[in-house]
Formats: sequence, C-alpha cells, structure tokens
Amino acid sequence: MSGPSGPRPGAGAPRVHIDRSRCQGHARCAVVAPELFALDELGNARPVGDGTVPPDLVGKARLAEASCPEIAIAIIEATDIIEE
Repeated sequence: MSGPSGPRPGAGAPRVHIDRSRCQGHARCAVVAPELFALDELGNARPVGDGTVPPDLVGKARLAEASCPEIAIAIIEATDIIEE
C-alpha cells in the first residue's frame, strides 16, 4: 500500500508473529535473533517493534521459527498480511 509519499517503511517485508498462548518462555528465539525478539517480564517472547523482518535477518527469523519447541513463531510473508 502506498501513501502520498510512497510505500510505508517495511511494506513488502515479512513479519514475525508469536502465538502468545503457545509461548512457554524457552527464549531460543531471543538467543538466535535478538534483533527480532525480546522477552517480557515473564520471559515470554514478543517481536521487536512491529515485527518487520529486514532482508538481512530473514535467515535468522527462519532459524528462530524452526528452533521454537512450542511452534509459537510464524514468519508471515507480506502477501499473507491483511491490513484493516
């Protein structure tokens, strides 16, 4: 989607999604990709910022997704994101 000054920052980039009901705080994602994942006060993961994954961190995002024992992480491709 473009605005008057061009595309939004991060438009077209994949995003990190964490199913907070599944996250058990193993923190593997934060170890693998601290640029993309932060831990809350209980040790559960949350995305950094709006979850946008810069092109140079896509590999780390995929590794974090694969490393999650609870299968709580999904990398959502820009084509799958529905803006409201």
